[in-house]
Amino acid sequence: MDTVLRLLPLNHEDHGTQRCRIGPKAMSDLGVKIGFPLLISLPNGSCLCTAWPRRDMSDGFLQVDLMCSTSPQPVTVYKDSVSLHHLKSLNSVKLKRVTVKIVLKNAEDNVSGTTVLEVVRDLLRNVYVLPKYVVTVPEDSPVANVEILDMDPVTHGAGFITAKTSVHIKEMKTLEWYKHSSDNNSQYQVAGMDDVCTSLKEILNLPFLYPKTISKLRLSCPKGLLLIGPPGVGKTLLVKAVARQVGAYLISLSGPVIHGSRPGEAEENLRKIFENARNVSRAGPCILFIDEVDTLCPKRGHSNNAPENRIVAQLLTLMDGIHSDNKMVIVAATNQPDVIDSALRRPGRFDREIIIGAPTISQRRDILEVLTSNIPIHSDVDIDALADMTVGYVGADLTALCRDAALQVVLQAYQDCQVKQVRRKHFYDAFKKIRPTSARSAVGQVEFKPVYWDQIGGLEDIKLLLKQCIEWPMKYPDAFMRMGLTLPKGVLLYGPPGCAKTTLVKAVATSCHCSFFSISGADLFSPYIGDSEKTLAQLFRQARASTPAIVFLDEIDAVVGCRSESRTGSGVQERILSVLLNELDGVGLKATERRGRQVLLEGDHEHGHIEELEFKEVMNKSVMVVAATNRPDVLDDALLRPGRLDKLLFIPPPDEKARLSILKICTNSMPLDKDVNLESVAGFTQFYSGADLQNLCKEAALYALQASGLQTTCVNKEHFRQALASHTPSLNARDLLTFQKLGGNIL
Repeated sequence: MDTVLRLLPLNHEDHGTQRCRIGPKAMSDLGVKIGFPLLISLPNGSCLCTAWPRRDMSDGFLQVDLMCSTSPQPVTVYKDSVSLHHLKSLNSVKLKRVTVKIVLKNAEDNVSGTTVLEVVRDLLRNVYVLPKYVVTVPEDSPVANVEILDMDPVTHGAGFITAKTSVHIKEMKTLEWYKHSSDNNSQYQVAGMDDVCTSLKEILNLPFLYPKTISKLRLSCPKGLLLIGPPGVGKTLLVKAVARQVGAYLISLSGPVIHGSRPGEAEENLRKIFENARNVSRAGPCILFIDEVDTLCPKRGHSNNAPENRIVAQLLTLMDGIHSDNKMVIVAATNQPDVIDSALRRPGRFDREIIIGAPTISQRRDILEVLTSNIPIHSDVDIDALADMTVGYVGADLTALCRDAALQVVLQAYQDCQVKQVRRKHFYDAFKKIRPTSARSAVGQVEFKPVYWDQIGGLEDIKLLLKQCIEWPMKYPDAFMRMGLTLPKGVLLYGPPGCAKTTLVKAVATSCHCSFFSISGADLFSPYIGDSEKTLAQLFRQARASTPAIVFLDEIDAVVGCRSESRTGSGVQERILSVLLNELDGVGLKATERRGRQVLLEGDHEHGHIEELEFKEVMNKSVMVVAATNRPDVLDDALLRPGRLDKLLFIPPPDEKARLSILKICTNSMPLDKDVNLESVAGFTQFYSGADLQNLCKEAALYALQASGLQTTCVNKEHFRQALASHTPSLNARDLLTFQKLGGNIL
């Protein structure tokens, strides 16, 4: 039976002596003599001690001095017990050389290296050590602890440090830096941003990898890095992950921490944070992270922003005071780079600007794989399909998607009292609830009931042309590039009112499975100068973030109109037209909106399915613009030229065959009597538009309810006759002739 030793507190006179007190019987069983090294495995780690008998010579107890252990701050629970086989006797060898890492209590002690070396030699004299063990020193010493890195000669037993042992200090760190790196054990997984991680690591590791070359060439290392990207893309998570990977001390800075109640307090707090970062950087690499830097350092020049102006001036001075030999880098993040003061965005301050766009399909796939790695998912879940359908989703949106899908399983498991896996249905249900961040406050984003091609009667030629002009470029952009065709920019549908122009656009959006944006004059026009143009530019910016997307401008003649010198008014329509022309020409695309690898724009997309999908997504950054009007004569000529609204399609009123098809669709869910002849109704409805025919069927059903009561079950021929008598068509031969002439003029 193994002997069990109960842990007791150590006597005060044995502190700092590296002794462990055990009974004589335990020393006899272990075969150790007084003062021999003994390795003890405790519940919270291991320690190296020298064996000494208890003063009362009693057995069954153990008192340990944790001077040399695996942890700088070991914890011993005295209620625990230790078996005798957890104590192991070791051989000892006198060391010729030992390499250590020093942890200083104060950063100022790092300057006097000779003094620190003498202190360490005195502390380690006559001490048994093992590699990777930490020697804790007395509180009155300037050194907090000493970590043993290497021993010479290498031995399987314990090493004994004598007065002749050479001590080599390889690294010195401050206690604050050491605690930060030891306590922060959280791991951050970042997917889809390998290029950005590499750039950030290069800036941080440059002074460490090539210190002699940098000193010889008298180069100044980069001081700052500005991360630009939409909200939720993972800027903060990226900085935390890189700091963990390179072993850097991370200091976060935000506006509420800086600002104070009295004048000058914000600048004082900023100086204290920079001074703290400088002290930390003397012991190792340090990252000073400024999140949402646009709120802290807006553009100067406004009298009402005096506190912010002083903060900007103070930050500029502090950044200029950073020396290149310091191991300190400032990283800032923002989603509004145009708001930041321009003095910060120059070499010597924020040397590099890295743009993180919305993730492409391959990046979304990597993110989803990381998010679902710890979730029990069913085999029917297709990560590629999820990545394909989450266009415009950033990392935060994908996290919410996976969380919502898992919550559904949790609720079902609570109700059914059993644990299930996350299935494809759960992800699809979550997809209906979680909208991308870029579309939550989107101008003009609408939701409509899906419209399919078979729900539109007639217009077969128009349907085919719309598929060729809109659906094909969105689904097969590689075919257009292969044939040397440029992707069309927009389509104009013109024709009489009520001829299904808007319905055709909805059918195209449903068929393409794309985002749909619609805006009217009421959404655009504003009494403030420049507000309307800003709203339209924001609409296109949000549409590009959710590509593939269709921007539908219904009644475009009321939105933009035509430019003319004799035109009176405020000129809002002319300015809106100018913005629209710029967006169609691609001038409105900003560098901060780029997404994915730019090499794809050169046609390098023959590397598998994922690369082809990524190519398709990047090529569709210019959204498709579809406009509709019944007044094409008032539109500006610059809008109708090729390269802007490339295709002009005339939507004619339905002929007799199309009217019959429309009547069948409108009466599909309506109980008709046998005497109703839809062919005859189609023949009597000349000059009726699609909207007129739909209204005609509704009027016939109402006449049936009026004549036969609410219990009627069918609509007969007489009801249609009454509806025809009371309902007149909205079109006439003169209007159709006018549209035909207009079509010939604009073409």
